[in-house]
Amino acid sequence: MLPCTGRIEETLLLEAFENGADGVMVIGCLEGDCHYLSGNIRARARVARVSGILESIRIGGDRIRMFNLSAGEGAKFAAYVNEFVEQIRELGPSSINVARKNAA
Repeated sequence: MLPCTGRIEETLLLEAFENGADGVMVIGCLEGDCHYLSGNIRARARVARVSGILESIRIGGDRIRMFNLSAGEGAKFAAYVNEFVEQIRELGPSSINVARKNAA
């Protein structure tokens, strides 16, 4: 657990893919409403860097996304999750998981 998305490191996000994730969502507080002032801005920049890395190694930068929500936006959260899950289903397994399956 992290007290703020601003504490998430690129390595942690990349490890999720290395450990079998086909997609990663980062959910932060609303921009301009961060208890830690600019943590969600830092997190968005880190997610963008990881997206670029995933694109450059041909896994796909669209497999990681950041969303900003307040704690009271449960319906919006559910909609974002459903949208992202559908996007990942359309993309199919990441090339890491395809390679693992073929090696087994």
